[in-house]
Amino acid sequence: MNVYIWDMDETLILLKSLINGTYAEAFNGSKNVQSGVEIGKMWENHILQICDDHFFYEQVENCNMPYLDVLKQYDDGRDLTEYDFNKDGFGPPSDDLNKKRLAYRHRAVAHKYKKGLHSILDQDMIKSWSELYDVTDSYTDMWFSAARACLEQCAVGDRDLASSTVSTNDAGDTIFQHVNILVTSGSLIPSLVKCLLFRLGDLIPSENVYSSWEVGKLQCFSWIKERFNGPNVQFCVIGDGWEECEAAESMRWPFVKIDPLPSSFHRFPGLTPKDLGHYFSVVYGNSDEKDNDILAPSGN
Repeated sequence: MNVYIWDMDETLILLKSLINGTYAEAFNGSKNVQSGVEIGKMWENHILQICDDHFFYEQVENCNMPYLDVLKQYDDGRDLTEYDFNKDGFGPPSDDLNKKRLAYRHRAVAHKYKKGLHSILDQDMIKSWSELYDVTDSYTDMWFSAARACLEQCAVGDRDLASSTVSTNDAGDTIFQHVNILVTSGSLIPSLVKCLLFRLGDLIPSENVYSSWEVGKLQCFSWIKERFNGPNVQFCVIGDGWEECEAAESMRWPFVKIDPLPSSFHRFPGLTPKDLGHYFSVVYGNSDEKDNDILAPSGN
């Protein structure tokens, strides 16, 4: 099993470089810088609005956790159908009672994440979101859709997503051959919302989203290794920053550096599971050509 550990910003998505104009400036005048800035700011507004309106962000902004299940021990399993999150008294101090209330919110977030944004947004908002995604994907030369396609190909490996060889569990969730993990330096709740907005939620389940904001990426990587480690498990880190590079080096995992510059070696569109397979081979010494074929997109 391959475990792909992805950074989000400037890797799976472009946002900061749109807002500050550096993405467009790298194209030496062929892209309108202001258009990119406006696109980025519209995404920021969508992210904040959905965080506040549907994912308790105003309440939990100062209670960032590295992953949703971190407080699971405090969750007594209470039915939250009629629970009033606005009147339960959640706030300081961080005692056991408030940890339980935060755990309730995390469980509700996980439930909403699994159902997807179509279940909570109205039709006008869905239309606006879809149009913005298409405009952004076009402006970035299909960076977003190419990154999503790569994630999908990484997950299914040598299986065909549409075929019966991709199994499902009792809840109807697709069981993929390999695993996509997100480790981002951003706060947890906005990062989960970004996954949904940028159409990654079906490929990265909520339990596979980690925020390294307080704990650092090396700690997150250590948790991931403990969670997935086994005799036939291989890890690969893909990102644009020094912190994930150093953490991957400490774990002795391959690291693939993403660079949005148009002349860079690894970017979207362009990066494929076959490219990542070469990094696996260098670090893990795969000698069986069949193993390398598994890493290639179906049909290659």
